[in-house]
Amino acid sequence: MYSVLGHYPIIRIICFSPSPAQRERAGVRAFSRYSSAVCPLTPALSHKERRKFFAVSLFLLLFSLLIFWSPAAALDAPQALEAFDMPSDGGGSIGLRWRAVPADSAATSYEVLVSDQQGGEFKQIAVFPAHTHYESEISGPWWVWWSKRADVHFFQVKSNSGIQLVNGRPYFFKVVRIDGQERAESPVVSAVPQANLFNWAKLNNLLLMLAFSVTVLISIRRARINPNIFLRRIPGLDAVEEAVGRATEMGRPILYLTGSDDMSSLATIAATVILGELAKRVAAYGTELKVPHRDPIVMAICQEVVKESYLAAGRPDAYKEDANFFITSDQFAYTAAVDGIMLRERPAANFFMGAYYAESLLLAEPGAATGAIQIAGTDSDHQLPFFITSCDYTLIGEELYAASAYLSREPVLVGTLRGQDIGKGVFLGAIVVGTLLVTLGELLGTPVFQTFFQVFTDFK
Repeated sequence: MYSVLGHYPIIRIICFSPSPAQRERAGVRAFSRYSSAVCPLTPALSHKERRKFFAVSLFLLLFSLLIFWSPAAALDAPQALEAFDMPSDGGGSIGLRWRAVPADSAATSYEVLVSDQQGGEFKQIAVFPAHTHYESEISGPWWVWWSKRADVHFFQVKSNSGIQLVNGRPYFFKVVRIDGQERAESPVVSAVPQANLFNWAKLNNLLLMLAFSVTVLISIRRARINPNIFLRRIPGLDAVEEAVGRATEMGRPILYLTGSDDMSSLATIAATVILGELAKRVAAYGTELKVPHRDPIVMAICQEVVKESYLAAGRPDAYKEDANFFITSDQFAYTAAVDGIMLRERPAANFFMGAYYAESLLLAEPGAATGAIQIAGTDSDHQLPFFITSCDYTLIGEELYAASAYLSREPVLVGTLRGQDIGKGVFLGAIVVGTLLVTLGELLGTPVFQTFFQVFTDFK
């Protein structure tokens, strides 16, 4: 229809609002048609039964929605994150630990972030699976870390190419737990790296060193009281008197070599000490001694050692300055010159003491061909087979270091050697007993014996 005031149409919309009773009857009729279409074999229900059936169906539908359409649980963030300066180190290191989440697995991971300012940008320094890096995996001894918990994660932040931790400067850390696309961050924590004055992980080294030192001092005191204290017999050193006596009877010289190393080598020092004891016997018998060298510093020291030995033997007049002489520092030129001395002068006894290399067999074979009695001693394991094959007696390894105490019977040397043997016996017993205890602990499933055995680990 059109308005009298203009030509604009007026549209009237009339809405009918049914009463509650009409709406209920309409719903029942619709449900009846639905039930007849779905279940045509179902007999017609009464009005009351239909209402009850409709209410039960609605309740079951709402209950199913509550169960199956519940929202997903939120990702748990790392809990109780703690940052601390690593103990017993030289600084530049921070330790992080936080409580493990029961849902940790290979499917989830942890990301470690660091910043030099609390409100600054955090930088990723590590990402690892969530089922790794536990506190129980720390290799430190129990007196530093005490109980290592298997339900606590641990990560050590060290200075490297990615980050440089400066001692005395605070750093801020946070750990992010990642599961697929979800991320949950921990609160920010801070720590300051510091250099520690004492390495508590080496406390067992200090205690064992003190015990070893006391043992050596007691052994030296006992050696002074009893100069004839028992030392294990070493056949190669017992043959020294025989070699010197044989050279004296035959009127031939004794050839003594101090090895191929300089005075920084322990083997060369031991060879020099043995030379001093040998020179005392040579001076007493009046036998000629020849000591060719390939290092001038070793030659100068040996000259003084031999001179002092002749003086101690009461024969300073028999000392000859040219008993020690320098040949060359070249390895094989020196070897060829010594071989020439053996073939020309045919010494009655040859001593090879000190460190040797490829020249060992080249020196020992010509001496054996001349019929000389040969005594060798070296700590060079790879040269021992050649000396054992071509020499009459061979001092193996530490026997070279024990020779000076064995020959001189000096109380300080004998006591030190005795104390070392006692210490070796203690550690050998600790290895045997510790192996048995650790094996027993594995069989019984208890870590008590492993904890005790840590006292003897990492001893240097």
